[in-house]
Amino acid sequence: MTTRLWALWRMEYLLEEKTDECVFCLAAGNIPEKNSQFRVLAARTNEFTILNKYPYSYAHILVSPVRHVKSLEELSSSEAESFFKLVVDSQTAIKKAISPEGINMGLNIGKAAGAGIDQHIHMHIVPRWTGDTNFMPVLNECSILPGHLDNTYEQLLPHFNNI
Repeated sequence: MTTRLWALWRMEYLLEEKTDECVFCLAAGNIPEKNSQFRVLAARTNEFTILNKYPYSYAHILVSPVRHVKSLEELSSSEAESFFKLVVDSQTAIKKAISPEGINMGLNIGKAAGAGIDQHIHMHIVPRWTGDTNFMPVLNECSILPGHLDNTYEQLLPHFNNI
């Protein structure tokens, strides 16, 4: 028996024009709106939150400084303070929006640490539920997500409007 898994949003990736430009630099300055290709949830002067286009789990979001820096020590004190304030505010919004049982957060600094984009730091905020993962990612390098990215964005956005 053949198992078929449909990931309809992946077609967007296959058809989009590829660029060497930093995706976080391209997303910086975008305002939260339904039609944004970057799915920006919150935008402040020095940092912003976006929905991860290639999530590990449902409603996986990323918080990034606007300025292109590859490590925390490159941030000024005020940038670091406002960056971590948005991390906290984004975590709060995620809790209100989808009531996860837990949350993983992390920075992958450098390729060796697992950073897919290693020249622009960003914090992963990954909502978790008991039993939300199974053998698929381990055996088949396949993630199963319960919602389309656009629907997830629309569900989260109202909870980010006030942060």
